[in-house]
Amino acid sequence: MSYSQPSEHESRINIEGVEIALGFPDEFTFHWIGQQDVMDQLLAAWLVVDKDDIPLNPRIIGKPGVGKTTLAYAAAKSLGKDVYIFQCTMDTRPEDLLITPVVDKTGGIRYVASALVTAMVRGGVCILDEANRMSEKSWASLAPLLDTRRYIESIVAGLKVSAHPEFRICVTMNEDASTFEIPEYIHSRLQPQIFLDFPEAEEEKRILRENLPFVDENIMDYVVNFLQRAHAGNEDYTVRDGINIARYAAKRIKSIKGAEANFENLLRQAIVMTLGDEALMYTS
Repeated sequence: MSYSQPSEHESRINIEGVEIALGFPDEFTFHWIGQQDVMDQLLAAWLVVDKDDIPLNPRIIGKPGVGKTTLAYAAAKSLGKDVYIFQCTMDTRPEDLLITPVVDKTGGIRYVASALVTAMVRGGVCILDEANRMSEKSWASLAPLLDTRRYIESIVAGLKVSAHPEFRICVTMNEDASTFEIPEYIHSRLQPQIFLDFPEAEEEKRILRENLPFVDENIMDYVVNFLQRAHAGNEDYTVRDGINIARYAAKRIKSIKGAEANFENLLRQAIVMTLGDEALMYTS
């Protein structure tokens, strides 16, 4: 296989005479506030320690909303790499993961690289988000990429594409019921497993403050106390839920003038409207 490496801003590449349109990196203002050891674990998995070594393909596992994607994004950015996020679903097909043929305005066929293949070609980082929502057929198309071969084969484009030496990948996986079982031959290729748990109270407050710098301190404290009680009760409520509760409560308090605003009642209402009546058992 032969192709020239694209420049940083090049949007197309020619591989074996086939022109492929490349995607663009994802740009967010994500910052990792939390457990430094999981960041260190992820960076170590991507490290190459010898010319004969290859990076590992870690999977980050945890409840929805605990910051798995934020962790992966922040780790990649700490290495100065562009990040390409592919959102996996139950409907994801192999061609969605790799190279998709589309009809252009002239009626001809052109080929478009996915976020994954774009990252492979450019030497960036690909995050397969919520990857255990995909079926085995889609996973099978990634098997050669996730071992020492480090390439993909696109049936629709008739191409084999090798990964740039600087390419890195990780997957995030939710611990919930709405997912597929991952086949064992894929599990063995997605190592190490990095488990991301709920943050401690101090970390949780720092995350809330980072996302909601304009929200009153009393609201922050109330929401953190609520979340910590819920974690102790083994509920799946996450920082993402806390951000939504605090944001809505702040809006409600702001919209009601003066003494009419009952702080605690409005916070309880925000909890109910975000998570339902059953969540009130974790309020003070």
